[in-house]
Amino acid sequence: MSATRIDDRIVRVDAMEKARGEAEYVCDIRFPGMVYGTLVRSTVARGKILSIDVPALPEGYSFITADDIPAEGRNELWMIAKDWRCFASGDVRYVGETIGILCGPDRGMLSYLKKHIAISYEEETPAVTIDEALALKGGPIAGEDNIMCSLYCEKGPKMDDVFRQADSIFEETLETGFQEHVHLETNSAIVRQEDGRFTFYISAQCPFYVRKSVSGLLGLRPEDIVVKQTTTGGAFGGKEHFPDVLAGPLLVACNKIHKPIKMVFDREEDMLYSVKRHPSKVVFRTALDKEGGILGIDGKIYYNCGAYLSASYVVLQRGVFHANGVYDFPATHLEGYGVATNTFPSDAFRGFGAPQTLFAIEMHLDHIARKFGYDPAEYKARYFLRKGGETVTNGHIVEDVKLPEMLEQIATASDYYRKAKEYGIGSGRGIGISFYNHGGAFTGNGEQAIIKAHARLVKEGSRVRIEVGSTEMGQGFQTTLRKIAANALGISISQIDYPNPDTSRVPDSGPTAASRSTMVVGKIVEDCAREMKERWDEGDFSVEKEYVHPEGHPWDQDTFRGDAYLGYGWGACIVEVEVDRLTNEVRTVGIWSSHDIGKAIDELVVHGQVNGGIIQSLGYASMEKMENRDGRFRQSSMSDYVVPTSMDFPSQEWFLVDNPYQWGPQGAKGMGELVFNGADAAYVDAVERALGVTVVKIPIPPEDIEEAIENAR
Repeated sequence: MSATRIDDRIVRVDAMEKARGEAEYVCDIRFPGMVYGTLVRSTVARGKILSIDVPALPEGYSFITADDIPAEGRNELWMIAKDWRCFASGDVRYVGETIGILCGPDRGMLSYLKKHIAISYEEETPAVTIDEALALKGGPIAGEDNIMCSLYCEKGPKMDDVFRQADSIFEETLETGFQEHVHLETNSAIVRQEDGRFTFYISAQCPFYVRKSVSGLLGLRPEDIVVKQTTTGGAFGGKEHFPDVLAGPLLVACNKIHKPIKMVFDREEDMLYSVKRHPSKVVFRTALDKEGGILGIDGKIYYNCGAYLSASYVVLQRGVFHANGVYDFPATHLEGYGVATNTFPSDAFRGFGAPQTLFAIEMHLDHIARKFGYDPAEYKARYFLRKGGETVTNGHIVEDVKLPEMLEQIATASDYYRKAKEYGIGSGRGIGISFYNHGGAFTGNGEQAIIKAHARLVKEGSRVRIEVGSTEMGQGFQTTLRKIAANALGISISQIDYPNPDTSRVPDSGPTAASRSTMVVGKIVEDCAREMKERWDEGDFSVEKEYVHPEGHPWDQDTFRGDAYLGYGWGACIVEVEVDRLTNEVRTVGIWSSHDIGKAIDELVVHGQVNGGIIQSLGYASMEKMENRDGRFRQSSMSDYVVPTSMDFPSQEWFLVDNPYQWGPQGAKGMGELVFNGADAAYVDAVERALGVTVVKIPIPPEDIEEAIENAR
């Protein structure tokens, strides 16, 4: 068998079993004596629970609530904080909050019984939007002001001085909405007792998160619980913390009835009662000179967290730290606020807070450029960050920034400059452009102080097994990591095994999130492989290593000062559209992108990620409208929540620039989130030019385009 090289284009290792239907998901797994579980949820957004009337249950059926948590346990799920209750008790804070779990052998009977559980409430006035919560509609939800978390960062001169020097000030508010993950496999989990421990079989991104989150419910240590990741059919961040919300009630129920319990959401349940992308509101005030040059930007950033904090503080941090986009402005002051509302808690989603502020800064610069008669591409290029440039956290860019080269690639391929002039404004045809980045790995001291990732390689004969907590969820990581190990060992990828993680067998390498898997875990695996290669003739043995943070890149978590990220992925995207002036329907006729991801480990995987990420971003901008009225999501199926199909957008032309990252395996950086971060702004820019309108909120389906046209009139 020949050695696998990094440049080899190979078929994904999991492709055939998934294509043939041989992969085993949670819904395929059965255990003797297994029963089913279904969650009983709040039907009001805010109120006190007055009574719970449960009908007489047939033999073999149970209803479990907070009252069934043992005395040594606590009714809390430990995510970033411990504020999310496993079961609502006394009051409810959002529609869909778990009140109890109904368990039994027949799913039809469970559905019948669930409909006959009567819960009465003393309803209270909910605050659903950011503005309602800031106005304290219905009274405080969290603290005295509904601010769950906040932070600020600044660079350059004080903004008061900057505004005094300005010739003009340009101010606007930009907003983004909820977005549903729409992973192909819905949320699902099984719990049972094995060898004296509770064991989960679960569709999840972060197995070690699950055991940490739920162990306190029974007063256990995390290591007393085993989590086995099953084949996971997509996640996009929706299975980072949310599996904890399934696992908690299942654990309490299993502790009571001592039977294996399985729970699988149907699509409607998954859409109505699962986490979404944070809606955002960004208010920019920009100081300008006479020619429209930027003197400084003041930004206030608000994210709708929902009723519990979950990961919102970390999401907000990334949003604030990306609010300058790819630009180096003379002065910046940014404030970020996580706002508590009576909506289903928001959580991780591809991009993890960066897409909201990147959309805002891109559109803000577009609007300034057009106000002063500049082409947006040329105007934005004035402010591109460069190596050594200062970030909003007073850190510095430590890598070459290839944005000018990337702009040249896509501008030439799309004929951008000719089309931009020829189409003009309001012609029905438009071409738009955006630039974006994404900080790789966890923010600040997350990798070295909090996660402390470990990875292990085990040699048995001529085979090598990768043991990490990182998960395959459709992004191709089982292929990528095998390839990194095989290349470093000088053996064939067919000699490498990488089973789904089992927390009782593998070290904790941290969550599969934050575009960290390849650049952080991949690097540790590569280092293990290099040592193993040197010791290959020793027989059977294992090598385990941990993450080592490069020196000379300080970070102060208390002040948010320093190098928030060591390496960034960089992107540029152009989108061309034609708009039907009668129906406002938009037809996308061209998509061009360029990305700097360091070194591509596998171009087939990269190709899939680029295509998928950009289409998902275009859906975010154009059609994925999810409305929340009085705390209830109005869209509950694939017929009323519209996502892009292969018929909605044309083939893409894409480029990569080679810019190896010194601390990544073979020079690789993160890319899974980067490719989502910018196509939305390019699309909206194109629509604005085609129609001569200003758009300050996404998504923009045809009915919202009509509103923008009316506003322009």
